[in-house]
Amino acid sequence: MAVKLATAGLSKTFGKGGIEIEALRDVSLSIEEGEFVSIVGASGCGKTTLLRILDGLIKASSGSVRVNGKEVVGPGPDRAFVFQQDGLMPWRTVYGNASFGMEIQGASGAAIRKRASDFLRLVGLSGFEKLFPHEISGGMRQRVNIARALAVDPDILLMDEPFAALDAQTREIMQAEMTRIWQETKKTVVLITHQIDEAVFLSDRVFVFTARPGRLKEEILVDLPRPRNLSIKRTVEFVTITDRIWRLIEEEVREGIQREQVSAAAGAA
Repeated sequence: MAVKLATAGLSKTFGKGGIEIEALRDVSLSIEEGEFVSIVGASGCGKTTLLRILDGLIKASSGSVRVNGKEVVGPGPDRAFVFQQDGLMPWRTVYGNASFGMEIQGASGAAIRKRASDFLRLVGLSGFEKLFPHEISGGMRQRVNIARALAVDPDILLMDEPFAALDAQTREIMQAEMTRIWQETKKTVVLITHQIDEAVFLSDRVFVFTARPGRLKEEILVDLPRPRNLSIKRTVEFVTITDRIWRLIEEEVREGIQREQVSAAAGAA
């Protein structure tokens, strides 16, 4: 497969005037067309910062991002971002929210109607088009969010904890639905999540990051058969991969706590 998205030596430092925070250091990744990958790591390891750099919302301090071999210099129609909060406009219907991105792109009315309807059907919201966000559940709102992103036909879908605000049962259902949607659309997907079993269930590969500054600690191949259903989470193979990733993250959390304790002790002295 062709490489769809690649980073080389990507680093990011925030701050100025003598107070700086190094969020990312020398991150090099290569993601193939149609691949589903997840990025996991301890809180504060720069995962969301990386995703925003990939989308062109913020600039890296050094290094590069390339999509289809071309360097990313800002946001573009080849990438769509699905935020943790659905961000739906309360004054627009389900259909109106799903079609908003296409309106901004200047698509024709006929194209908007067809694509919005097609993707609302894909995410299981046919018949709900005329309802407003306050009239539907949190899981349904996130489905609208995904439909809105897919309707603009991006090459790459960037997802930042899209199911974090959902209850446990709805989150499991949305994971299964996301697998189905990905298989039908064949989009390249990069997911940020704190839930390890979610990353394993959805992904072809999982990138485990170190504590801040975030660096690639290990790349885990999820060699589990597709299509997947939720029952796979109870298999020995699934649990083995999940445990391996958890141990890697646990190492980083413990080392981070130790560094903070040493720093605090040095400051007290």
